[in-house]
Amino acid sequence: MGGWRDMPAEVGPGAAGCVSPVAAARCSRCRPQALEEQYSPSRWSPRLGSDTVIQAHTAATAAGTRRARASTQTALHVPYGDGDGEKLDIYLPPDPAGTFPVLLYIHGGYWQCLSKEESGFAAPPLVSQGVALVAVGYDTAPRGHMDTMVLQVRRSVVFLVKRFPATRGVYLCGHSAGAHLAAMVLSTDWTEYGVVPDIKGAVLVSGVYDLEPIMHTYVNDALNMSREVACRNSPLLCVPPAAPAGCEVLVAVAQHDSPEFRRQSQEYGQALRAAGWSVSMLDLAGVDHFDIVEKLSEDSYVLTQVILNLISRA
Repeated sequence: MGGWRDMPAEVGPGAAGCVSPVAAARCSRCRPQALEEQYSPSRWSPRLGSDTVIQAHTAATAAGTRRARASTQTALHVPYGDGDGEKLDIYLPPDPAGTFPVLLYIHGGYWQCLSKEESGFAAPPLVSQGVALVAVGYDTAPRGHMDTMVLQVRRSVVFLVKRFPATRGVYLCGHSAGAHLAAMVLSTDWTEYGVVPDIKGAVLVSGVYDLEPIMHTYVNDALNMSREVACRNSPLLCVPPAAPAGCEVLVAVAQHDSPEFRRQSQEYGQALRAAGWSVSMLDLAGVDHFDIVEKLSEDSYVLTQVILNLISRA
């Protein structure tokens, strides 16, 4: 499968009169149309139209979060920093006084939409099995810069380790842009934070792990990333050696994700393996970029069961 650089441009960079590569990347007339389509997940869903599937996803995750809040013991809007977006929603298991594993859920939305308010939908199946779910809020673009978002998610992990010192391990789960942020957590040099979180597993769902092609799409209109920013925040380019204690990583992709999303997942999984990480790949049939996580509200859903099995093995 070819990479994004092989995709034909509708018009060549600079054809619209842009005098620099950066200007050309931001100009809609200079962008490769094929690349735009590859990084437009809603265009690949066979069940709903492009706009409708996004609206349905937001509605489904928001409704699921409301149900989770109504049926679960929670601590909502817990600040982990001073920023407006630096808050967590914590969904606690039936015995919150005991020790329990903690799963951090990091939402998607292309780093510019959605929030923790739509991120608690997966809590009921986990909480019923004694796992706490924490929905992480962060400052999305244009308010939040890519460097800031990565730093915030890392700091949320540090906060939780200190709040729950007796936790039975920390697990990460991120979707789309959230999978990118979770992968950046895996690349963290924790000596800078004075704490080494016991991250036992990570579930990365339909993620983006190389940000350079994003620079050449509409997504960067809000992010305003330079190539330097994109490179230093690309998990594929900063894979660390596997931690001695070990951390199981599951890289999941949907049947109806675009070929580029599927390629990125494959290449990131291979890069982790080459660095000594324990990696599993999961290609989920019959789902698209959106319902691959929406179904985490269901106890019997295969990815729900995979996550619970991953936690139970630790």
